[in-house]
Amino acid sequence: MRDGFVKVAAASPDLRPADPAFNAEGIIGLSKKAYGDGAVIILFPELSIPGYTSADLFFQRTMQDASEKALGRILSETGDMDALIVVGYPYIRYGKLYNTALAIYRGKVVAIIPKKNIPMYGEFYEGRWFTPAPECNEIVEFMGEKVPFGMFTVLRFAHPSTLLAGCEICEDLWVPESPSVALAAAGATVILNPSASDEIIGKEEYRRNLVSMQSAKLVAGYVYADAAVGESTTDMVFTGSNIIAENGTVLASSSFSSGSYIISEIDTERISSERMRMNTFPVSCNGFCYVDIDNEERDCQLTRHIAMQPFVPSDEKERDERCRKILTLQAMGLMRRVEASHSSKAVIGLSGGLDSTLALLVAHRAFSMMGRPAEDIIAVTMPCFGTTKRTKSNAELLARALGTSFMEIDIRGSVLSHFRDIGHSEDDHSVTYENAQARERTQVLMDIANKTGGMVIGTGDLSELALGWATYNGDHMSMYGVNASIPKTLVRYLVRYAADTADDGSSAVLYDILATPVSPELLPAKDGVISQRTEDIVGPYELHDFFLYYMVRFGFSPRKIFRLASIAFSGVYDGAVIRKWLVTFIRRFFSQQFKRSCLPDGPKVGTVTLSPRSDWRMPSDASVSAWLEEAEALPIQMN
Repeated sequence: MRDGFVKVAAASPDLRPADPAFNAEGIIGLSKKAYGDGAVIILFPELSIPGYTSADLFFQRTMQDASEKALGRILSETGDMDALIVVGYPYIRYGKLYNTALAIYRGKVVAIIPKKNIPMYGEFYEGRWFTPAPECNEIVEFMGEKVPFGMFTVLRFAHPSTLLAGCEICEDLWVPESPSVALAAAGATVILNPSASDEIIGKEEYRRNLVSMQSAKLVAGYVYADAAVGESTTDMVFTGSNIIAENGTVLASSSFSSGSYIISEIDTERISSERMRMNTFPVSCNGFCYVDIDNEERDCQLTRHIAMQPFVPSDEKERDERCRKILTLQAMGLMRRVEASHSSKAVIGLSGGLDSTLALLVAHRAFSMMGRPAEDIIAVTMPCFGTTKRTKSNAELLARALGTSFMEIDIRGSVLSHFRDIGHSEDDHSVTYENAQARERTQVLMDIANKTGGMVIGTGDLSELALGWATYNGDHMSMYGVNASIPKTLVRYLVRYAADTADDGSSAVLYDILATPVSPELLPAKDGVISQRTEDIVGPYELHDFFLYYMVRFGFSPRKIFRLASIAFSGVYDGAVIRKWLVTFIRRFFSQQFKRSCLPDGPKVGTVTLSPRSDWRMPSDASVSAWLEEAEALPIQMN
């Protein structure tokens, strides 16, 4: 349960209607198996002890006694389990029958949570037997213990402290005012739903979407356990459609299953982090009862998928659609800025690399949307000491293919003149040597924009901003940065999408640009080949984008980020390599904030951006000590 991860199980046992003894055996057996798999919460369906379809037999004293006896057996058999087990039970209070979820911990019932919304429509007749939950909680005597009875109950765990569980039952989810809304406002990070949802055509997808969207709306984990085929088929069929979701993402699901369970891990720390940053997320605990679960900290082996590239969808169809939308958003942002500034031209420094290629593609799309000719885009290539024939050629080929205006301005003479002015040797390849070229290029672009009544389009991407891999007041500066919220791993897919869908003859040059090593080309080439490879210096961008996503988006600690990266990149990078570049990322991220504090405008297209005007505010002189100390102390192997 380190790092806020909680292993949960949604189980559909084999059962028989009106046979609590048989049903108890199924509950006990699956509880032991799920607990052996590390589950901290094990959820069973609605009325799982007697069987949901027992109908008028709920009124029979024999049924009630058998249900209580079966519950006693469950308590006895699970007394040594350090896990919360939730079962469905018909509870009698004040001469009324309630459809309840019993929360069991270490062989004791610690809470009785009644169903609020009792359906009486279609195939459902629950109102014939059950009474809706009372409006207030109370303490009752049950199975020899004083137990809270009421729907306003939150189970608060010792480990992890971010795990607080609330419960609503079946129909409660399907109504406009679900109890889970109040439960989440009272702090519940995981909602449990013991359910008996029959299967009809089209309902499975609807149910899945409902659970997924409820978890997203509540910024919560949601565990849904459904009755299975053992229920009576007199009028309905149940298929064990279990679902585990987290903040809009389905982590695990099943259908047409019985005598089994699904299991996954919910990241309650991630949920808490998300809620913390949302000042509109409500907080209200009035009238709620909090039950403390003093559980022990257990290891939680992660089985959920952790993507190497969190910014890039793994599904090809979804990825292509994402690329289409992102390119359109970038173009719309630029279109509005060009129109508002009455710019006659767009000026772009075109290097033949990925970032400037993407910026040109965006500009081309924006001008097309405005009905303006591509010639109004001025692509400028500015060769200097490190420029290779390949990138220079690709820059010109791309501009020609897109039909934009094109200029070549060799800046060697200007830079050498500048070196003489400041007394810098041409043989001294220090940072001054590199940055002088970047700043000269920016000056050229700005002056061309002034001369033509245009605006300079920035090409730098989100990954470069995070690492500070840009020359201050050089390529760091523009009049509008279209790639400001696009990470490097996504840039490549956007360019590839453009190449795959191009109908203007640009595909061949785009594919060659994709095959070119990422480089600022500021140091002299060796035998005409790029000598300065960015990822050899700052590290692999796929790692840095992973670090960026989890550090900025969720505020995770270096230890947790390292753990996730070790799983995601297993077999690609070993622990020593991941730790090395994580330390580099943290050090650079803190030291380079001053560049991000004065960024040009640019469109936000994803959930992570570093604009000082919207998503990211950080002191430029913030201390990195705590983060660096934790990162440097990491073992190279973590579970």
